[in-house]
Amino acid sequence: MGSAASRTRLLFTAFAVSLSGLLFGFDTAVIAGVTGALRAQFGLSPAALGATVSSALLGTMVGAALAGVYGDRRGARAGLRLAAALYLVSGFGCALAWDWGALLLFRVMAGVAIGASSVLAPVYLAEVAPPARRGAIVGSFQVSIVTGILLAYASNAAVGALLADAAATWRWKLGLTALPAALFQLLLVAVPDSPRWLMLRGRRDEAAAAALLLHGDVTVDMPPAPPARAASLASLWREAPRPMILAIVLGALNQLTGINAILYYLNDIFAAAGFRQVSADLQAIAVGAANLIFTLVGMALIDRLGRRPLLLAGGAAMAVLLLAATAIMLGLLPRALMLAVLVGFIAAFATSQGAVIWVYLSEIFPAHARAAGQALGAGTIWLFDALVAAIFPVAAAASPAAPFLFFAACMAAQCVLVFRWFPETRGASLEQIERQMRGTVESAR
Repeated sequence: MGSAASRTRLLFTAFAVSLSGLLFGFDTAVIAGVTGALRAQFGLSPAALGATVSSALLGTMVGAALAGVYGDRRGARAGLRLAAALYLVSGFGCALAWDWGALLLFRVMAGVAIGASSVLAPVYLAEVAPPARRGAIVGSFQVSIVTGILLAYASNAAVGALLADAAATWRWKLGLTALPAALFQLLLVAVPDSPRWLMLRGRRDEAAAAALLLHGDVTVDMPPAPPARAASLASLWREAPRPMILAIVLGALNQLTGINAILYYLNDIFAAAGFRQVSADLQAIAVGAANLIFTLVGMALIDRLGRRPLLLAGGAAMAVLLLAATAIMLGLLPRALMLAVLVGFIAAFATSQGAVIWVYLSEIFPAHARAAGQALGAGTIWLFDALVAAIFPVAAAASPAAPFLFFAACMAAQCVLVFRWFPETRGASLEQIERQMRGTVESAR
């Protein structure tokens, strides 16, 4: 387990790296509090509003793709420092945006940072975490994401209350992300490169020093020698297609829960259910708080129960709750139940897909292609996120109930797919999981 000093350093490192998740969550959710203001400011149609919300998601796909290559070549730490700079510039840019086009540009820039974070932070955390604690340590990234979401909702409500009559309220809401971005950049100075990545690059002395710093031991389980070159996704498909298929399926299902569509348009959903704006802001905070609380529950369970049980139980619960939301939108259940249903949905998501997604994606790829593989999974998430975010307002305008019914069907499909195809990875080292994915060991069920 290492010395007390090394354990403290590991926890600090995990905290610093996972702070990228807070920025990820804040930038993802803050848009929910400005959709009405942007619609009024720029005269946006439902389709144009969808494009505004999904503009950041265009950047996420670019960021995820570039981060996979950059992370394998230069290391996750170097990539995260670039992401921190992009978060900082985009925060100031959104606050000072002079027209709709400029706002879209800086939102795309924020998306590049989010996409890069979604690849590099989980990979780094998985590589430095001991197997017995990997779920919790990689899961700290998801805890930071939902903390950022809650902070976005709280700051939206606070700024709205303090500047209720100010035409530029939305600028303050979007610009506040610059503050944690500056802190993130500062903390990364004290974060070492991953010992596993250093070993794969042939930098053995540096790898041993980093392992000693983080674990108090230079003999931690690491790849014994670097490969001739980092694998491309094409070569990975030839040698080990299974993790690629699992990453694509799990990434798509993560967004087909409807989670980000609900978070992006939370205030609009409450408005459609009959709540006034102030009430919607406060209930958004309640949803964000539930997200954080139940993510912590998921983190407590992921290394005890495993990944598969959480995905199965959560998928079933989300299907039922999304059907309830469908019934509310159809007038078959009282609209007063919407808050309880959405909080329940958030709880089910947070303890299942939310807790598992970044952990599982960071585990299933071989060491020499881990960042590239993570980029594939994250890129799938962002592709489906962009599609859902762009389509949701149009679909909801035509039929408020239809999107919820569609998401419920997707969660039923998740239960079937996970039960049939997804192996358990709890408690195994990354090298054991690599052999499992190649079919050289029996998968755990």
